[in-house]
Amino acid sequence: MYHLNSIIIAIILFTLILLAYDISFRIGRRKQRVINQEVKTQTNSIQSGIYGLLALLLAFSFNMALQRFDNRNQAVIMESNAIGTALLRTKLLPKPYDSIAYNQLQQYVNLRLELNIIDLTNREERVFINQKTDSIQNKIWENTIKITKIDSRPVTTGNFIIALNEVFDAQNRRNAIFQQHIPESILFLLFIVFITGGALMGYSSGLGLRRALIPTIIFTLLIVLVIFIILDLDRPTRGLIKVKMDNLFELRQS
Repeated sequence: MYHLNSIIIAIILFTLILLAYDISFRIGRRKQRVINQEVKTQTNSIQSGIYGLLALLLAFSFNMALQRFDNRNQAVIMESNAIGTALLRTKLLPKPYDSIAYNQLQQYVNLRLELNIIDLTNREERVFINQKTDSIQNKIWENTIKITKIDSRPVTTGNFIIALNEVFDAQNRRNAIFQQHIPESILFLLFIVFITGGALMGYSSGLGLRRALIPTIIFTLLIVLVIFIILDLDRPTRGLIKVKMDNLFELRQS
């Protein structure tokens, strides 16, 4: 469902819950005369159990989405720090390779920022940017090999190589973390439980011949808002809640 807009998913879920509520209410109203009080009590108990399961799944999914969002933020910070260290250590390199490495790393920062603008569903553009990034990495490494033939001291070139390895590792780490999402099976389970809860709520209201429409709409809206926040947290490059690239922007400006 990653290719679908979060707002569209929220609207569809909101509609399905209210539709399940209305259909179940009509069924419950028809069954009201033939069902005794004991069955009504059991229905209310099952409804409470569904709400408990709903709360558990919501807490689990929200925590999962929030943890992934924090991991993405940390990945950006770590990559920014790694690139910043490599940029500083270019001053240890012999001329003119120090300025060459510095300019190449600046191009590398621009590509990493450009990748963030492209949505994860746009695979062709992301592959193109990643190929350009790999090309820059190869050029940086070729330049580093030339440097080692001139200056192989661990304090100068060695420290730069260590920093460069951290840059490449941080890129792979960030790419991998940005690709991690909440499994769709968990989201589908959430939706099924929500719709089932709406159906039981409507059925219980039908047995009591009372339609609490406004509280039901408010309750459903709150549930859908939580789902929307979970989906938004799980989509790092679009939506209302985005992973900030302030560290990389500041790095490029400085």
